[in-house]
Amino acid sequence: MITRRDVLGMAAASAASLLVPAGQGRAEAPAPAWRPFRETLAIDGEAGVFQLIEDGDASREAAERDAVRASGLAGALFTVAPNSRFRYADAAFDKTREILAHCRRKIAAHPDVFLLVDKASDLERARRERRLGVIPRFQGCEPLGEQLDRVGLFRDLGVRVIQLTHARRNLAADDCMEANDGGLSRFGHAVVEALNERKVVVDLAHGSPRTIAEAVRASKAPVLISHTGCRALADVPRNTGDDNLRAMADRGGVAGIVLWPYLRTDRQPTAADVVAHIEHVIRVCGEDHVGIGTDCGVAPIERTAEFEQGNRENVRGMIESGWLKQKSPDGVYLFITDLNVANRFEVLAGLLSARGHSDARIAKILGGNFARVFREVWGE
Repeated sequence: MITRRDVLGMAAASAASLLVPAGQGRAEAPAPAWRPFRETLAIDGEAGVFQLIEDGDASREAAERDAVRASGLAGALFTVAPNSRFRYADAAFDKTREILAHCRRKIAAHPDVFLLVDKASDLERARRERRLGVIPRFQGCEPLGEQLDRVGLFRDLGVRVIQLTHARRNLAADDCMEANDGGLSRFGHAVVEALNERKVVVDLAHGSPRTIAEAVRASKAPVLISHTGCRALADVPRNTGDDNLRAMADRGGVAGIVLWPYLRTDRQPTAADVVAHIEHVIRVCGEDHVGIGTDCGVAPIERTAEFEQGNRENVRGMIESGWLKQKSPDGVYLFITDLNVANRFEVLAGLLSARGHSDARIAKILGGNFARVFREVWGE
């Protein structure tokens, strides 16, 4: 049976190999215009730019950079470790430093496209200069091992956000798929304290309900749930319940709505479902506490026969493992099919505008709320 760990690895590999060459995106809906978009600070709470992880085919890399330019994003949280691919000790520590070094080399090689974010004001600079502000982050704190001083070391190497757990229990906390929800460990409390002290943002995506609740209370700074959905609309483990959404918001945090099939339990979700989850968070928490964390590559996916087969296998494994509740993998994708375009944030902005949301509110959702948390935690 395919495990969640296998799914994540295959999904990343498939996406990396199936980036759409420039001009060949297969969007299923036109992009409605939203006039203020190019002047808006748009930030993705979890995005993929695969050449920042490893070298690939030159033409594919060029197409991916074209997609980055077309996206209009000024910032993106970008996972450098560990994403369930390695565990503790030297393997996690060394591999993470290797990926960070590669990421910095790629950014330096393409300074017209990328900007490594050091402080909050760099995001506005990236928007002004039409570059993507790259925000390195961990999904899971395994690279820390048991050494809290590594928080400072990794911050010096550019890591600005650390998610406590991802797809499995670790030393700090339980993830959302653990049958027995132990929440935040004593070491996890120490990790949160260290992140606060070193001005690294605490991210609780993938956390179990108890992990989220306890970490929100433990943190002295606003936290993120960078890519999630609303359990009130789709009762699956990866989504967040209203009580935890309210608690997160009460402490100044932001939840980013994910563009994965977690948004429904009966069929493939669409852009309309993304909007429904955004609007639910607004009702529960207010407009200052919702963003977008796509958990997708910035470049759109070419839906070839090879991709369709791999996607079906991935989705079947997630259904069998309990991550998804759709009854069949038929027609279910690990992205939102009518947002399979580089400028998906602009598309969503148009949909929100058509539903009567103000320009000011839309700007908050697209990235203003994330930017506020970054300013509060990192400083200007």
